[in-house]
Amino acid sequence: MDDFEVDQVVQRALDRLTLLAETTTAMTSTLDSYAAVGRVCRILLPQLADWCAVDLLDDDGRPRRVSVVHRDPRILPVGGLTGLLPAVPENPVGPLSRALIGAGPLLLTAADIPSPDQAADPLHAHQLEVFDQLGTQTAVVAPVRARRQVLGALTIGRSADRAPLTEDDLAMVEDLTHRIALGVDNARLHRETQHIAERLQRSLLPTLPQTGPLRLAARYAPAATTAEVGGDWYDSFLLPNGSTTMIIGDVTGHDLRAAITMSQLRNMLRGIGCDRQEPPGQILRRLDLAHQSLYPHATATCLYTFLDEDDGGDWTITYSSAGHLPPLLVTHEGDTRYLEGGRGLLLGVDPTRPRRHATETLPARSTVLMYTDGLIERRGEDLTHGMTRLRQHAAALAREELDMFCDEILAGMTTDHTDDIALLVARTPTRSQRPRRTHDQEEVR
Repeated sequence: MDDFEVDQVVQRALDRLTLLAETTTAMTSTLDSYAAVGRVCRILLPQLADWCAVDLLDDDGRPRRVSVVHRDPRILPVGGLTGLLPAVPENPVGPLSRALIGAGPLLLTAADIPSPDQAADPLHAHQLEVFDQLGTQTAVVAPVRARRQVLGALTIGRSADRAPLTEDDLAMVEDLTHRIALGVDNARLHRETQHIAERLQRSLLPTLPQTGPLRLAARYAPAATTAEVGGDWYDSFLLPNGSTTMIIGDVTGHDLRAAITMSQLRNMLRGIGCDRQEPPGQILRRLDLAHQSLYPHATATCLYTFLDEDDGGDWTITYSSAGHLPPLLVTHEGDTRYLEGGRGLLLGVDPTRPRRHATETLPARSTVLMYTDGLIERRGEDLTHGMTRLRQHAAALAREELDMFCDEILAGMTTDHTDDIALLVARTPTRSQRPRRTHDQEEVR
């Protein structure tokens, strides 16, 4: 072997290492497996093949072609060749069917690529039609496999105007599918973990009371970029004296410990609130004392309020805040202001400090919005900008139905939010919605 041939061998080895490195980077740069394999297909062309396709198995085992790339994009039909494929047959014969049950990598020459009318099954026919449409003379079909599970298949093809794929290319393709499989598997594991975390978080959230003319609604939105559970929570229940509580809070941290602490704080607050029926400042002070004993190294915010209707049909809100963002009052006419009274330290800072509360009269058909910081915080932006933005959105939605109000607030405020969000909203009725007391009821009172 002369120096020129040695240089060619070394260059081919370097090119293959570069392909493997770029494939690894593409698969690890995003948790969107469809986008990742699309990048890989583009990386492999034209050095390794004229065209490349990746099929992934859905949760029900049905193959879906998620990416097809050709070195000459004009050859592909409008809309591409992606989409759901025929099911894998019970007795796989075609190369793609065999790869999807774990066989391969399989080298296909012109003799192994018959016309579509000679296909063994619908999936084989679909693959042969693609081979014919893209002018394929040789191809390699390889399983995408991780943790002893087949996740899909990679197909690469070359036309007659290029050197054919050979047995020497199989090891390279196998290395590529291994890297693709790791990326796809990681993306699926992340998605499964995210779903589990969200289900856990949602299972800890309560069912809102819906009695009387006061309307309540709530929303919870998990962080868009994390699979961790968080400490955002809300609660509402009726006190024995008839008051309706509205509570929202946020335990520091984004892990299972924060979720557990959140759940236990909520339950403690329910017990304290129902047993004592004291002003919100007193309730939060008792909660802080218990919190300090049970969770001495954890901090949390909490906004505790209750709403009451007086004999004249007016509604009031009495509230106290342990380091939480102020509730937003939105009138039916669209006027907005934050309720800034009753401020105090976070839970877990100094339980000996007295806590204040404040009381406000709520106009008829007004909306009280309580929220966690994920709704308004943006990286690199002052918090006041987010609070102003929330006032503007809420003012424009003042007369919408309560469910629409919540949905539109989330839609307008939460583009790519990086933190969990909890909302709790109440709307007071009109005077006509208040049931009139009979003379007998007045005497009982």
